[in-house]
Amino acid sequence: MKRFLILGAGFQGRACAFDMLRSPGVAGVTLADASAESLAGAKKFLAKASRGRAAFKRLDVSDAAAVKRAAKGCDAIVSCVPYFLNLPLAKAAIEAKVHFVDLGGSTQVVRRELALHARAKRAGVCVLPDNGLGPGMISTLAVHGMSLLDRADEVLIYDGGLPQKPVPPLNYMLTFSEHGLINEYAGEAVALKNGRVVRVPALSEIDLVDVPGLGRLEAGHAAGGLSTLAETYKGRVKTMFNKFFRYPGHIPAMIAMRDLGYFGLEPVAVRKGLKVVPRDLSAALFRRRFLRPGDEDIVVIRTYVRGVKDGRRTEVVHELVDRYDRKNKMTAMMRTTAFPASIVAQMAAAGRIPPGAYPVETGVPPVPFIEEARKRGFKLRWTVRRIR
Repeated sequence: MKRFLILGAGFQGRACAFDMLRSPGVAGVTLADASAESLAGAKKFLAKASRGRAAFKRLDVSDAAAVKRAAKGCDAIVSCVPYFLNLPLAKAAIEAKVHFVDLGGSTQVVRRELALHARAKRAGVCVLPDNGLGPGMISTLAVHGMSLLDRADEVLIYDGGLPQKPVPPLNYMLTFSEHGLINEYAGEAVALKNGRVVRVPALSEIDLVDVPGLGRLEAGHAAGGLSTLAETYKGRVKTMFNKFFRYPGHIPAMIAMRDLGYFGLEPVAVRKGLKVVPRDLSAALFRRRFLRPGDEDIVVIRTYVRGVKDGRRTEVVHELVDRYDRKNKMTAMMRTTAFPASIVAQMAAAGRIPPGAYPVETGVPPVPFIEEARKRGFKLRWTVRRIR
C-alpha cells in the first residue's frame, strides 16, 4: 500500500487526490498547500472519497526543506503547483528518495528536470514531468499510435477543453490557470516539418475540424503542447504538431489581442504615475469573463498517426470525449489533467517505471497507461485503417 504527497490543493490537486483515494493500492494521501482556504475547500470536496485516508497540511511548497520533511513516509510526490516551482521540488524529491511527477507548463523547466536523470537513478526514484493532459496524455496516445505502425510519418494531435454551452462572443470557459492559458496563446509552439524541429507562432495555421456533437471547430498551434515530443522524434517523423480546439471566432480574437500587445509583460504607462502590465490586466479580465463556476465543460482529444504498416499506408486515429462529472462535481479538464498524473505516480510507486528522469514519451508505457485510463471511465477508442 502506497502513500502520496500532493502539492497544491486547487482543482488539479483535488482531482488527483480524488483519483488516488479511489485506487485500491493507496493507503493514504496528504494534500499540502500554503492556503488554509484552499485546504478547506479540498477537504470538503474529498469528504466522501477520503474515508479517513486523506490528510491536509499547511505547507509553503517553495520551502524545499519543508517539502522534504513532509515527504517522509511517502512513496511519491505529485506537483500540482505552478511550473516554476517544479525544478526545486524535483530536486527535493530526489534528496528525499521519493518519486516525483508534475503537470509541466514550461519545456525549459522540463529540460532541466530531465538533466537530473543520473541523480534520480542513483537515488532509485523517477522524475516524470509533463504528465497532465497536454503535454501528458496526448503524448502517450501519440506514442501508442506510432507503436501500431512499422513507420510513422505524420503525428497530428488536437485537443481542447470547451464549454458544453458556449457563451458569446468568445465562447470559452476557464478550467485551468488564466496565466497558463495566456502562455499557450502568447508563446511559440514547436512542430516537426520535414523531420526538422521548427518554431511557429501560437494560434497560427488554423485548421477547421468537424467534431460530432460540437460541429465545426477551429484549431491553432498550442505553445508548449508538444514539450519534448518533437525533439525526441525529429528525423524519424516528418510532420508533427499539437493544436488546440476552440469554437469558431475565438482564435482570431486572441490573435488580435496578442498583436495589440495585451499579452505583453512590459509595463505600459496608461496615465501619469500609473503603469499596467498588459498580461496582468488580461489575466484578470479572462478570469472575470471566462471563470463560470457551475458551467459544464467537455474535453476532446483526437490524434492522427499516419505511416506504413505491412507495406501499406495506414492511419491510426485515437478519440476521446470526456464530459463534466455531475455526480462528483468535477470538470472534464480536472479529470483529463489530474488523473494522468495520478496514474503515472502510482505506476512509479509500484515500480512499473525504472529509476531516472524521463519525458512522457519514453517514461510512460502506453498500453498500461491506457488500461488504467479506461478503468477511470475514459471512453478512449482508436481505429486502424488503410489509407491512400
